[in-house]
Amino acid sequence: MLSQKTIDIVKSTVPVLEQHGKTITTVFYKNMFEAHPELLNIFNHANQSRGRQQTALANAVYAAAANIDNLGAILPTVIQIAHKHRSLGIMPEHYPIVGENLLGAIKEVLGDAATPEIIDAWAEAYGVIADAFIGVEKEMYDKVEEADGGWRTFKKFTIAQKVKESDVITSFYLKPVDGKKLPSYKPGQYITIRLNIFGEKYTLNRQYSLSQAPNEEMFRISVKREDECTPNGKVSVHLHRNLNVGDEIEVSAPAGDFYLDTESTAPVTLISGGVGLTPMMAMYETIAKETPERQVAFLHSARTRKHQAFDQTLRDMNESLPNSTYEVLYSEEGDGFINAEFLSKYAIKGSDVYVCGPTPFMNAVISALHEIGFTDDKIHFEFFGPAEQLELVQA
Repeated sequence: MLSQKTIDIVKSTVPVLEQHGKTITTVFYKNMFEAHPELLNIFNHANQSRGRQQTALANAVYAAAANIDNLGAILPTVIQIAHKHRSLGIMPEHYPIVGENLLGAIKEVLGDAATPEIIDAWAEAYGVIADAFIGVEKEMYDKVEEADGGWRTFKKFTIAQKVKESDVITSFYLKPVDGKKLPSYKPGQYITIRLNIFGEKYTLNRQYSLSQAPNEEMFRISVKREDECTPNGKVSVHLHRNLNVGDEIEVSAPAGDFYLDTESTAPVTLISGGVGLTPMMAMYETIAKETPERQVAFLHSARTRKHQAFDQTLRDMNESLPNSTYEVLYSEEGDGFINAEFLSKYAIKGSDVYVCGPTPFMNAVISALHEIGFTDDKIHFEFFGPAEQLELVQA
């Protein structure tokens, strides 16, 4: 428990964090990686280069300060981040390193305004927050290791199949080298793959949604080939160009808090943009296998027909399900975008809605859902990479 004095001091820093938060986290990551370059084997370099990780951490620090007297309010954020940490192999021994460099960054950016009293209060608060993360993550590590077929951090997998799904998306079917069966997972979850690429000094990690319903034999990820000149393209281009059937990669156990509620039979609307359809494929296929009578609408947006993966598979599943709707718009072929008018026609009223795609796409779709009467408790969404702030248009 934190003292009231500590709580008051931390809350007094909220306006400063709102103004200088990203500067602090940018300095934090720079200093930490200079002092501990080995951590570059864990963190996603692409998210660092684009500033997404810095922004996500700044938002998390701000939320922690604003809710320091009621940390239960940020529990959903803690769980979401803990899933990512567990899938990347973040361990308790990393937290003192983070704490030392975070406090150092606060002092460096704020200068004399970061009084000893403020630094001491933040040190105490960080200890409590770190303990919360460590506790939640330990439970997650224990749970995945104890699951039937589970493991704790990473294990070796072989690429069993490599299938081109569109001009830009290729699926990789992954089988464990040890031949053991796979643990079940929740449709919508992701895995982390870990690669050593020739010419790269550090290990590269990327998280990809599992794009098929759970089975005991293979995982499937469906990867969009990004521009090879961008940091985000290093892994996807390597997968598309250099890795083939028989090659090995390291894979984490499935993680993530964005997944279909398979205990419910309530209607579902799945909305995706571009490669954001990958977790939806796992959800849709699970519905087809387990609750085929469930009412479901799959609404997708792609640039062109050449960019879309799984179209025939989706059409076949839609035909096989008695209460299913499948609609797709191709924005560069004159179909327009998913908007309030489109959703009024095809989104199932009162359904649980799952949304995944680029951030601008999710901004537009979730704003449109609000416009036609969907409430936040019905809308579930997933970011690729660190969580960002949505800039929603209010109805």
